[in-house]
Amino acid sequence: MNEGRPGFHSKVEVRWSDMDVYQHINHARMVTLLEEARIPWLFHDNRPTVALQDGCVLADLHVKYRGQLRHEDTPLDIVMWVEQLRAVDFTVAYEVRGAGADPNAPASVEATTQLAAFDINTQRLRRLSAAERDYLAQFKRDGAASDRG
Repeated sequence: MNEGRPGFHSKVEVRWSDMDVYQHINHARMVTLLEEARIPWLFHDNRPTVALQDGCVLADLHVKYRGQLRHEDTPLDIVMWVEQLRAVDFTVAYEVRGAGADPNAPASVEATTQLAAFDINTQRLRRLSAAERDYLAQFKRDGAASDRG
């Protein structure tokens, strides 16, 4: 990723238990590592005007493994941005690189997750608030899908 483009960087430590028998990060564990990167960005309490921590559910997930990542690649550099922002949901895009990798080099893992705003009390989808939409819009890249709804 070009440093001049919007995105949130998260450093995530690889645990020995994240490795598989082939000595690279297990595919299922990668999904957990993506979640560990996403939580500080979207759900941390240092964003009191953003209510995403009040409820959000994962609606869709796509992961493309382009290269191996191993334990010695820790901490992983995971950059995230908003690819699509709509009334009830948004899509987060990810690029995962090993520690010290050139940020402009191809990512070892590319992924997207679609997250929907969710009211935990009523157990129903809800619309994103204006504050949530404003916060997420800061992380859209040029050419990202326009708001709808």
